[in-house]
Amino acid sequence: MYPRLSDIFADLFGIQLPFPIYSFGAMVAVAVLFAIWLTGREIDRLYNTGIIPGVQMPQEGRRRSKEVSPSVLLGTIAIIVVVAGIVGAKIFHILENLDRFWLDPSGMLFATGGLTFYGGFIVAGVAIVWYLRRYDLPPARFADAGAPGIMAAYGIGRIGCHLAGDGDWGIAADLAAKPDWLPMWLWAETYPNAIIGAPPEPVHPTPLYELAMASVLAAVLWMLRKHPFQAGWLFSLYLVFSGAERLLIEQIRVNVEFDLLGLIVTQAEVISVGLILLGFVGLWYTSERTESAHATA
Repeated sequence: MYPRLSDIFADLFGIQLPFPIYSFGAMVAVAVLFAIWLTGREIDRLYNTGIIPGVQMPQEGRRRSKEVSPSVLLGTIAIIVVVAGIVGAKIFHILENLDRFWLDPSGMLFATGGLTFYGGFIVAGVAIVWYLRRYDLPPARFADAGAPGIMAAYGIGRIGCHLAGDGDWGIAADLAAKPDWLPMWLWAETYPNAIIGAPPEPVHPTPLYELAMASVLAAVLWMLRKHPFQAGWLFSLYLVFSGAERLLIEQIRVNVEFDLLGLIVTQAEVISVGLILLGFVGLWYTSERTESAHATA
């Protein structure tokens, strides 16, 4: 594993870069850029077909304004996603590991790892809705436009988790149970250079499993983006997909557990169930068909 991408240059080319490039941070940056690019394509389509309104942007020294596609706001939204996402991810990680936090508050606060996706997702989502309201733009349509990119970005981010070895791996792998057709690196990984220390025995590389599932689900969401239903339908489907994917992977993933009304669960399992329920409610609420223009544009 390569917690620092700069180490790959050293191993492959014998080049020592003057500064470290951390795998997780690099993959998060790639994930955000890809999601913004894919979302921008869909927003432009929705704007060009008249489904969402444009925004007025100043022209010629602010003396004039011109209506343009709302995709011009994605640069600012990307900054909001990164800042609010990191803050939310760190807060949720601390809440999930309060015992470790009290032992070393500053160490956990300023560690490069230790981020919980759902925390970043929730806090960044609230911040984006607030920003869109300032421009009188429909958050539900933007959520639909962003659903495929968000799912794809999640998978890309998991590449960073795998390279860094930040503890997002699975339970110990039973080597004798490995199917003959499956490569060993997809069944058991030792994470020798993990930033938090290697696991005591080979484990399931769950980040790679999540990468595969997120890629397939992102492709499905992209194919369904011209759905004939109301605004918010595609994002509701994303919530179901995201929750189901994470709930499934939690069954073989190492994570902090706690007692909830007699059930031993993880924070991610609780949030996943909530997302699935919320998604089904959203699908029911938005499943009425709209004009055919949305489906065929």
